[in-house]
Amino acid sequence: MKIFLDTADVDLVGKYHETGLIDGVTTNPTLIKKSGRDPEQVYKELTIIGVDDISMEIVTDDYYEFVKEGRRLREKFGDITTIKVPCTPQGLRACKILADEEIRVNVTLIFSAAQAILASKAGAAYVSPFVGRVDDNSFSGLDLIKQISDIYEKQSALYNPVSTQILSASIRDVGSVSASFEYGANVVTMPPSIFEKMYNHVLTDKGLDLFQKDWEAVNVLKI
Repeated sequence: MKIFLDTADVDLVGKYHETGLIDGVTTNPTLIKKSGRDPEQVYKELTIIGVDDISMEIVTDDYYEFVKEGRRLREKFGDITTIKVPCTPQGLRACKILADEEIRVNVTLIFSAAQAILASKAGAAYVSPFVGRVDDNSFSGLDLIKQISDIYEKQSALYNPVSTQILSASIRDVGSVSASFEYGANVVTMPPSIFEKMYNHVLTDKGLDLFQKDWEAVNVLKI
C-alpha cells in the first residue's frame, strides 16, 4: 500500500513526509494555482524534502507537447518524475511514447474501466480513477476501483502481468481511503487534511485519556 498527498503545499508535505508514511505527491494545475507558486519551483522543493515520486501534470491538447514536456521534466528532475496526462487520445498516444522511453506516466481523469484498459495498454505506470467525482455522477467510485482491479488481476492470471497500478484519487473522507485499498487500489492520494484524520478515532482518544489517568494514579501511589 502506498499513500500519496494531493497538494502543492510544500510545508505540509514536509510536515507529513517526516512521518515516513508518505510515498509520493500528486499535483495538478488547480493545486499549483492555489499555492500561487511556480510549478517547477514546487517540484524542486519537494525533491529537496526527499519525495520519491511526484506527479507533474502537463496541460495541452497535443501529444507532441506532452512528449516534449515529459522528456524535459524527466531530464530536469530525474527518477522522481511521473508525467501526468489525461485519458484522451492525445494523452494516451503520448503515454505510449513516454512509457516506451521508461518515463513513468500517470493517466488521470479515469471514469470507466474501459479507460483504465486503454491506459494500461499504453503503458501507464498509474491510472487515477476519480472516486469522488464518479460518486457525484450517481455511480460508485469505489465500485469502479474494484472493477478495474478485478480486470487487471484476471488478465495477470490468464495472460501477462499487468504492471499498471491503480491510484485512487478525488478522495473526500477517511472511509474512502480504507475502502479503496480493500477494493484493490495500490495507491491512494489524498489531501493532507484526510491524511491527518486517518490517525483519529474517538476510542483511541478515550484510551489515551484512560492510560494517562492510570499513569498519574500510579505516580501518586509511589509518592
